[in-house]
Amino acid sequence: MDFKLCEKIITNMSRVIVGKYESLELLMVGMLADGHVLLEDVPGIGKTLIAKSLAKCIDGSFKRVQFTPDLLPSDITGFNVYNQQSCQFQFQPGPVMTNILLADEINRTIPRTQASLLESMEERQVTIDGQTLLLPTPFFVIATQNPIELEGTFPLPEAQLDRFLLKLRVGYPNRNEEIAILERFQEKDPLPELDAVTTPERFAELQQARKKIGVSDALRQYIADLVGATRRHDALRFGASPRGSLGLMRAGQALAGIRGRAYVLPDDIKHLAIPVLSHRLILKDAERLRGETPERFVEQILEETPLPAPME
Repeated sequence: MDFKLCEKIITNMSRVIVGKYESLELLMVGMLADGHVLLEDVPGIGKTLIAKSLAKCIDGSFKRVQFTPDLLPSDITGFNVYNQQSCQFQFQPGPVMTNILLADEINRTIPRTQASLLESMEERQVTIDGQTLLLPTPFFVIATQNPIELEGTFPLPEAQLDRFLLKLRVGYPNRNEEIAILERFQEKDPLPELDAVTTPERFAELQQARKKIGVSDALRQYIADLVGATRRHDALRFGASPRGSLGLMRAGQALAGIRGRAYVLPDDIKHLAIPVLSHRLILKDAERLRGETPERFVEQILEETPLPAPME
């Protein structure tokens, strides 16, 4: 299977998104690994534009939901409506029935609605009035959180954060990137002119092919050592779950495929450890009050854990 298609998607998205290649590559890792991504960043840095660009590149369907405190689970999954003419109930699909779903400010809705989306993310299906419906393939959720306006929010519980394969920050553009944005968007929006480079069916085949990318025994032991170290660390109340180690392996396979290899390198795992593991760790209260972050302890674990020899 030719994973160069992923590189084409990233390059195509870069026609709209200026100077964020690494973030786009990690986003592609999340989708190729059949996971979901949590974007935590300030407003106005292009999170919606990134999701729309990705949907256009794969010629897939796109839906955006602005999460608010009055949003109900049925507003996400859909509901049955009684048709008086046919005297039958008809299913009204919710926004979850799409290929790319942007869940904007997911922490602004009530936990019950958050849980309904997170269940759909995990099981790839919804059940309404006893009827189970499969979601489209691929199904990829980009959820966003605003880190600076926390009043009136409902923080995601740790068990639900664990459902996201990666947690990313896009970050502000540098000066040259800011100038390039001004030039690119001065006269017109480049998004409508973005062409599709693949189809949802073709991308779903890539997701299946990703599972065949090689992971050596030494690398599996390395992943187990990293995750085990998070569970024994003195500063952490809880370490990463087995879902975290599985996520690290799958993300490593995806990154190897995007970078043109049929096998995973230790550097792939090292590169992905912070975005895959940090949001799954729970600090002890003393560390949290000192202003420490999980990212710092993942970095420390990476420095202290010996790298296995790369595959020949």
